[in-house]
Amino acid sequence: MTRVRDHGGGLDAAIAQYGGARRDWLDLSTGINPVPYPMPRLSHDAWTALPDRNAFDRLIGLARSYWTVPDGAEILPAAGASALIAQLPRMRPAGQVSIPGPTYNEHGAAFRAAGWTLQDDAADALVVVHPNNPDGVTWPAAQLAAPLTVIDESFCDTTPGDSHIALAARPGTILLKSFGKFWGLAGLRLGFAIGDPGIIADLREALGPWQVAGPALQIGAEALSDPTWADETRQRLSDDAARLDDLMRRQGARTLGGTTLFRLYEVQDAAAAQAHLARHKIWSRTFPYSDNWIRLGLPHPDRWTQLEAAF
Repeated sequence: MTRVRDHGGGLDAAIAQYGGARRDWLDLSTGINPVPYPMPRLSHDAWTALPDRNAFDRLIGLARSYWTVPDGAEILPAAGASALIAQLPRMRPAGQVSIPGPTYNEHGAAFRAAGWTLQDDAADALVVVHPNNPDGVTWPAAQLAAPLTVIDESFCDTTPGDSHIALAARPGTILLKSFGKFWGLAGLRLGFAIGDPGIIADLREALGPWQVAGPALQIGAEALSDPTWADETRQRLSDDAARLDDLMRRQGARTLGGTTLFRLYEVQDAAAAQAHLARHKIWSRTFPYSDNWIRLGLPHPDRWTQLEAAF
């Protein structure tokens, strides 16, 4: 039996319940940059040939430079951070793992599926999302020490100064990076594991050859070669996050945290707030563990009017 896990997205279900066409809807239920990295022109070989070693080496070299990866750490690109999350628990014998929450639930699901026991202050493994989803909490490096330490930095490209990339050279440590969030290219399915060479080698063996499609290799390389776009994007995201906080504050919501890609608010009734927005064809994220939390991503610059008109 397939177990359904709680995530953002699910716009089809919202449309089925509240009507309208997909183009009418403003999907703020995820933390994906609404202004993605522009698509470069792709070579014919990107689509027709098996990805070659040179393409992987180019992407890995650019990733090493972009994230300032220490010399003692290895890098493995894969078809999204989720593919890496699913495999990481299998790189060590099952034991006890601590995953401070509430947080992104795929980590816990992956460890449970691999036979691990989730427990506070576990000695065998530690997983943190840094900054955390949904509240944006960041973790001090001094607290990140376990025989297997996984640091999910899928949202950390908004604030690169907070990255714990220096820990990637430490034995037993793996950092995760995602292209679906900051670069807004969730459909590209590109993510990176960075860290302990032994664990990276085991992950590479588990995933098999050609872990990344040719188009993703080329697009990822172009994006990692464009620091100007990244700098301009961080400023826009910061400005828009402040604008969203101001809008929600005027509606009586209290800002609890988040990142500049998503904001977490406390409201009187999260289900009622979600339904109100849905009647205006705006989809949001609520959580099964809180009656008062609602999370909103950022609208595209052309869609602010729709959001503001809902209040």
